[in-house]
Amino acid sequence: MKRISDIEYLEELVAEGEHEHQDFKFQISDARKIARSLSAFSNTKGGRLLVGVKDNGKIAGVRSDEEIYMVQAAASRYCQPKVELETRSYDVNGKIVVEVNIAEATTKPIYALDEDNKPWAYVRIHDENIQATIVHLKYWQHNKAPIGSLVTFTEREERLLNVLKEKGSVTLSQCCKQCHLNRFKASDLLADFIRFGIVTPSYENHAFYYIWNNKLP
Repeated sequence: MKRISDIEYLEELVAEGEHEHQDFKFQISDARKIARSLSAFSNTKGGRLLVGVKDNGKIAGVRSDEEIYMVQAAASRYCQPKVELETRSYDVNGKIVVEVNIAEATTKPIYALDEDNKPWAYVRIHDENIQATIVHLKYWQHNKAPIGSLVTFTEREERLLNVLKEKGSVTLSQCCKQCHLNRFKASDLLADFIRFGIVTPSYENHAFYYIWNNKLP
């Protein structure tokens, strides 16, 4: 079997475009912004950055040492906890492209620090980095509980189930309003429902919806 060349490998990746597992960066000028991408990939299913590639897929090239330093700074200084990376540089007709691979985190969330050093978690949806909601944070927290942990089923859970069955999907705000729950408790319930496959989160029109799994009895 013929071994694929570096140029062919990069061309295949670029042809995929930007998606849930891949993002193009023309260059890196702000390590904090890159930390958001690292957080998003780590909190979802992992992915890669191709640095030196424009949004339209055109290979522009970068100075590899400087870009790798900036990515490593983003991973170590502006991500909490630190993100482990794998980097590799490719020469494509005299233009250097840096591939940065980020694995899915085993323990979530991974936070990115903003300009005030405030931590924010992100998730990767399609080709965007979206700020994680309180439901994401609760879901990750609940996932740390031992398998077989007891979850009580009360009138509040029953009320939310009935609303979901009737509406098909709800936002967090709708859940609070229609079930007469505060934001903290509603996010707790939705996180458990996601964990047990009762609902599936979906991102549409810049909002998260929680969709009833109608295959359930």
